[in-house]
Amino acid sequence: MTKPLVSIVMGSDSDLEIMQACGQALADFGIEYEIDVTSAHRSPDRTADYARKAADRGVRVIIAGAGGAAHLAGVIAAHTTLPVIGVPIPSTSLNGMDSLLATVQMPAGIPVATVAIGKPGATNAGILAAQILAVSDSVVAKQLVAHKEKLAAGVEEKSKKLKQKTATV
Repeated sequence: MTKPLVSIVMGSDSDLEIMQACGQALADFGIEYEIDVTSAHRSPDRTADYARKAADRGVRVIIAGAGGAAHLAGVIAAHTTLPVIGVPIPSTSLNGMDSLLATVQMPAGIPVATVAIGKPGATNAGILAAQILAVSDSVVAKQLVAHKEKLAAGVEEKSKKLKQKTATV
């Protein structure tokens, strides 16, 4: 196994079901990743240490999923120069809107790229990490082109099916 290029971290193991979609997206592009739990609130020293040491371990992108107050991505971004992608987790009665706002509202100088709430966001975080890595990896860049072509072909197929159904009505 090679060193992971992407680190997926979440505030609680209860976020794993959602964050596995991120790992699947990375795996689809053949990108090595690691996955862990750390909390901005319950283990702030561990979180800061994790963020500070990630680049030295070969990590090039960090994806952080958190619900509720959702400070994980921001705290990590404060302790590293690596790109950080935040995934808002729908874990409260606010269905992730609290997490979205906490993740996206970062002060100037501490950027966190923020994706959609929940599994779609986790999938997009994995794809966004692949796009970041593709800047310097032609193999991943070609896989992303193929991915876009597959998406377009899927739309064409759905269009054909819809036209066939409506032609017989």
